[in-house]
Parts: sequence; C-alpha cells; structure tokens
Amino acid sequence: MSNLPLLGSVDCSSRYDAAPSGSTDDGLTLPLDDIDRPIVEKRLLRKLDLRVAFLVLVYIMNIMDRTNIAAARLRGFEEDLGMTGNQFNTLTSIFFVGYLFTQAPSNMVLHHMKRPSLYLSGCMITWAAITMCMSAVQTYHAALILRFFIGFVEAAFFPGAIFLLSRWYKRDELGLRTAFLFCGTSISYAFSALIASGILASLDGVLGFTAWRWLFFVEGALTIATAVCAIWILPDFPSTPSVWLLPDEQILAKQRMEEEVVAKIEHKGKPEENLSGLAEALMDWRVWWLGVALHLIISSISFSNFFPTLSATMGYSATTSLFLCAPPWILGTATSFVVARHSDVTGDRFWHIAGPLLVGIAGFIIAISTMNTGMRYLSLFLMAQSSIAYAVALTWAMNTFSQSQSKRAAAIALINTMASVGNATSPYFWPSSWGPSYVNSCLICILTSVVSIAMFWVFREHLSRCNEAAEAEEQVLGLPEGFRYLL
Repeated sequence: MSNLPLLGSVDCSSRYDAAPSGSTDDGLTLPLDDIDRPIVEKRLLRKLDLRVAFLVLVYIMNIMDRTNIAAARLRGFEEDLGMTGNQFNTLTSIFFVGYLFTQAPSNMVLHHMKRPSLYLSGCMITWAAITMCMSAVQTYHAALILRFFIGFVEAAFFPGAIFLLSRWYKRDELGLRTAFLFCGTSISYAFSALIASGILASLDGVLGFTAWRWLFFVEGALTIATAVCAIWILPDFPSTPSVWLLPDEQILAKQRMEEEVVAKIEHKGKPEENLSGLAEALMDWRVWWLGVALHLIISSISFSNFFPTLSATMGYSATTSLFLCAPPWILGTATSFVVARHSDVTGDRFWHIAGPLLVGIAGFIIAISTMNTGMRYLSLFLMAQSSIAYAVALTWAMNTFSQSQSKRAAAIALINTMASVGNATSPYFWPSSWGPSYVNSCLICILTSVVSIAMFWVFREHLSRCNEAAEAEEQVLGLPEGFRYLL
C-alpha cells in the first residue's frame, strides 16, 4: 500500500495488520465454555490491579533514583564535586542519554521473554547498586559516568512496564491503569522530597559522611529491597503460567487479549510481509509523529526535574523548600486519576491531553508575571497538573498500535525513546543564570506545550479520517462495525 499524505487520502492499512481473529502472537486458541465471565473477569482485574499497585511502587523508586541529585544539590553536592557553569545540567542530561541506547532493544527482548518479572527486577537491582556507588564519588567526571550507566539500565523499566500493562488490559481499561502507573511520577516527586529532607536533615555527618552521600546510599538500598520483592510480585505475560491466577482466570486473561486483535476484515490484495515488529514500527510515520509530540510534552514538563530549585526561589530554607514540593504533586496525583478515568469513560484522548497542558501553560504565565511568593507557589500547583498529559498520550499510542504485540512493543519503545530525548535536552532550559525568575525557561515550556497540542490535533484529525474511511468501507461491503481509533 502506498504512503499517503497526512491529512489527505487516509492510509488505514493498519486495520489489516493483525493476526486473524481467534489467534494471538502466542498461537493459542482459548475456549471459554463453562466460565462465568463477569465474575471471573472481576476477580482477574482485582488481582491484576493489586500487582499494578506494586508496579507503581517500583516506578516511584525509579523516579526517586533519577531525581535525587536535585535534592542533593541543595546540600552541597555541586560544591563538593567542584561543579561550575552548566555542569549540573549536563549531569541531569547524561542520565537520559543512556535511555536512548536501551529502550527499543530492551522492549524487543522483553517481548520474547516468558518471565518479564525477572528481567525488570534484575534491571532494578543493577541501577540501584550503581546509585549506591554515587555515594562514594569524589569527582564530577566519576558522577557523570555513573549517571550515564544508571540511565542506561533504568531505561528498560518504564517502556517495559507500559508494554506489560498493554498485554493484560483492554483498550478501555488502559488509560486508568497507565495513569495509575504514571502517577508514580507525582507521588515520587512529592514523597521523595519528604524522604530526602529527612535524610539530609538527620544523617549529615554520620560516620563522617555528608548528607548527600547518605541520600544516594539509602535510596539505592531501598530500591534493592523493593526489587527483591518484585521478583515474586510483578506479573508476567498472560501466556506464562502464574501461581496467582486460577485456571479460569488464566484462560480469560489470554482470551481478553485475543479479543483485542483489531483486524476484522481480510485485506485480500495485501502482499505477504515478513517484517519484524521493529521494522513495521520504524516504517509507520505515526510512530515518529507521536514520538516528536511526546518529546515536546517531556520538554514542557522539564520543570519537574528542577522542582526543588523552583521551590527554593521563594526564599525558604532547603528543608522547607523540599517540604513545599509535596503538596503540588499530591494534588497532581489526585487529579490525574480523575482525568484518566474520564478519558477512558468518554473514549476521548485529545482533550484530556490538551486540557492539562493548558493548565500548565497558565502556571508558566503566572510564574513569568510575578515573584510574589503566594502566586509563585500557585504556579507550581498548576504546572504539576500538566504531567498527566504524557500518560494519556502514551495510552493513546498503545490504543493506536494495538494490532500486534511485537509492533506494539517496538512502537512504545521507539516513542518513549524519542520522548526521552526531551529529558536529555531540556535540562539546558533551566540554567541557574536564568534564575530566580526563570522567565526564558517558562517561555520555552509554553512554546513546546503549544506545538505539542497542535501536533496531537493533526493526529486526531488523521485518525478521524481513518474511522470515516472504515465506516464507508463497511457500508459498501455490508460488513458489521469493526475497529475504530479512539480520538
């Protein structure tokens, strides 16, 4: 099929990419006779959600080990390692350079594994051990090397976790669960600041070590303890026998994913393709479009990596500044569930991305306009609302590339990799020389938010035309209603 223009004639070939109905990537045919589906499905989802709750805890540790240098910065980290100029920004950025090398290959490997729980737990233990080594660094360059390798290993977790969710939950269930996972970001930003303030305040000088060294050591040790538990708690794939599922629940888990196969019509003129899921994802322009759009969202929420710094611009002590970081993220966590749930119920994705980003833009405008303490603190609450847009956008990507598990794994990883470039470049949006107002930083975040909203609008229009084309084809051929993209 030829490549068609973005908003011209619509290329809807993805509707025919999936395997025939009644089969999965695992080649299983699953009868559901004698199963009371509503009761079994309710039981299954309850068990799954409990394990996803633990996955959130793992993600909290992931974010905590990623952002602890922001808290360490308030207690002499830069001075002790002799950092000057933009070296701290480079230390923040180098972490995400490691992400670029790992995410896509890791997800392709994960797709073929029977025990993703062991793989993800092993990654956790590795990055946590390197984090603990950060407590012993004596030079800036040593810290730079360790930060790169923390990111290199840690990169496997988030796209892997998202892919894992997509192998268990149906389209109308994914939004809330993805937001539930992504809320680990807000929870981590809130409570890691509280944990950091406790460590920095109480362990300074203990055994002759400065507080920031204890911060890396203690948080790395907590992650290792969590990883050991994760080996037995994290779910594997539905096709992997699980002791925590009853036989009827295991059968239903596989059948639910079989029902998610979206191709309902055989495209007789389509030639045979032997491309891997990665190759198919690379050739789909929508993967690149969404990757750039999510890159812009990540750039627009880059303030999150400098939240303690922004809080400190209000003039309070380091401990108080860290405590003040918590309330905006706690509110952001609460509203993220409301937004994600409403997005699932209504089937709308675009406005549930644009809305939070517009609220964030309002926060940036307030931050630009005044140095008043109360108003600047209000701006932090508004900024924190914008992070949910990334979770909804990533859910939209999973909904769009739901045809085959291999392509979905590759698409999620590639999109997240492109988004991660935003994490690597955006630290330079917040140089200390632009403080304490950070007007230029806020203007950049406003610009990236606006452009991302525009790109998602174009994407929505494309999917809308695909749906119209599918409806017209069904009417001509007299077929029942098939797959429709969520808008």
